[in-house]
Amino acid sequence: MPLFKSNSWAGKHSPDYVIILSTFFLVIFGLVMLASASSDLGQLRFGDSYFYLKHQLLYGLSVGLIGFFLASKFYYRNYQNIAVILFILSILMLTLIFTPLGITRGGATRWLGIGPVQFQPSELLKITFIVYLASWLGNKSYRQKSFFGGFVPFLIIIGLIGILLILQPSTSIAAILILTALIIYFSSGAKLSYIFSAILLGIFAFLIISYLSPYRWERIMSFVNPGLDTQSSSYQINQALIAVGSGGLKGVGYGQSTTKLFYLPQPIDDSIFAVIAEETGFIGSAVLIMVFLMLTTRSFLLARKINDEFGQLLLIGFGSLITIQAFIHIGAISGLIPLTGVPLPYISYGGTALAIFMTISGIIVNISKYT
Repeated sequence: MPLFKSNSWAGKHSPDYVIILSTFFLVIFGLVMLASASSDLGQLRFGDSYFYLKHQLLYGLSVGLIGFFLASKFYYRNYQNIAVILFILSILMLTLIFTPLGITRGGATRWLGIGPVQFQPSELLKITFIVYLASWLGNKSYRQKSFFGGFVPFLIIIGLIGILLILQPSTSIAAILILTALIIYFSSGAKLSYIFSAILLGIFAFLIISYLSPYRWERIMSFVNPGLDTQSSSYQINQALIAVGSGGLKGVGYGQSTTKLFYLPQPIDDSIFAVIAEETGFIGSAVLIMVFLMLTTRSFLLARKINDEFGQLLLIGFGSLITIQAFIHIGAISGLIPLTGVPLPYISYGGTALAIFMTISGIIVNISKYT
């Protein structure tokens, strides 16, 4: 099976341009908003207002463009042949975080440093985990129906991923991947009783982990009562809500956010939607959400058209991943769910995350050629 299919291959056609245009709109919009959100922070820390933008261009966009181009050309069915290898390598990289190669920032050990290169293995896992699940479940109906041959191994797989991520700690990424896995499992034809059982187990585990972890429990309490401690546990959500409310209909104008001026924690990553809402208002925020919906809805529509179950599960998995992560970020900043510390896909600062999501779009584009 060739790695790069020629245009003469039967059934191949032009790529889906809605996916391409949506992706690059989000990327360009993200860079523009990052330039605004990071200017004061960059000047304060490094004496360069464009430090974070330059870093994102160098380590995020450049790598992401390569990933997008290669993934859009690489025949997606070949991932089935290397799915297990990719997944095992990702697990190994996650475990290496707990060795001297791991890098700790802000109390969390989520980065791996090999020489001058630093990246987050959990971001790479977003691709390899979905590819592995799609390969494991695709065209294997017994795994969807069997308790010991399918459901139990599925729980072991997501349990392993959850434990490795929670230990970093990265509970929010664990939740995103587990939710995505459940959607893939359900879409493959799994019994509803298995899905509901997994959801109940997940909720129970989440509550136990949150209760045993003071900072996670504080976030939940801050969500329940934002006025409980406005100078400590509720500070970030209150500042975020002030920013969102200040934007009004049209926003205060590009570069004119006041909450980003050392009031809003993490304005370039975990809270960037607050800056977007303040500067572009309801209109700008609505346009951004519509583009996200356009990208993910298109992925789901492509999944309905394709005849290959592996490709179908990939599209559902990647579409769900983008939807869930974007909703969690926007929902947390808007006060709809507890704060999670999840970056906004394609938008937030983070070279590894941007490169990974652009690569995901490249994979979707490749699959779209065969629908």
